[in-house]
Amino acid sequence: MSVTPNPVLLATIGGPHGIKGEVRVKAFTDDPLAVGDYGALRDTENRKFKIMRLRPAGGKNPAMLVVKFKGINSRSEAQALNGIELFISRTALPDDNEEDEFYVADLVGCDVFDHEDKAIGTIVAVPDFGAGPLLEIALTGTSATQLLEFSRANVPEVELAERKVRIVPPEEVSEREPE
Repeated sequence: MSVTPNPVLLATIGGPHGIKGEVRVKAFTDDPLAVGDYGALRDTENRKFKIMRLRPAGGKNPAMLVVKFKGINSRSEAQALNGIELFISRTALPDDNEEDEFYVADLVGCDVFDHEDKAIGTIVAVPDFGAGPLLEIALTGTSATQLLEFSRANVPEVELAERKVRIVPPEEVSEREPE
């Protein structure tokens, strides 16, 4: 991992866009264009990526941007960046001021309980495959993990100070009877 203190994943570089070194970038910020507000980003090898310009990529995914990084001037150089994750230090982010406001990365490591205060497990990751964030929960007493959609209905309570998350586990999905 990079030497960036307390790194927070801000974006991931995708494939090239055009022939002049631009790349598609998936932003993980509320406002995708805010990726350009944090200055230079760093990868896991501590390489610096300075954004020269960015714009929305258009299409159905508002989190997708087209970005021109300093020093990347050809399609082949852009292709070599595909899959690189870009980070900033947690200290570079503004403080979360609202009661229900927090950074999704802060959920990793929180203990998970149900509505009866029964321990379910621990959050090990918060992936987002395009349809919204999920909680990956390592289940207590097993080596298994379970994914849960991160929504107000499924996660009614987050107590970051106590490192505790309360969930409403979904009911088991039963097999559908043939018609």
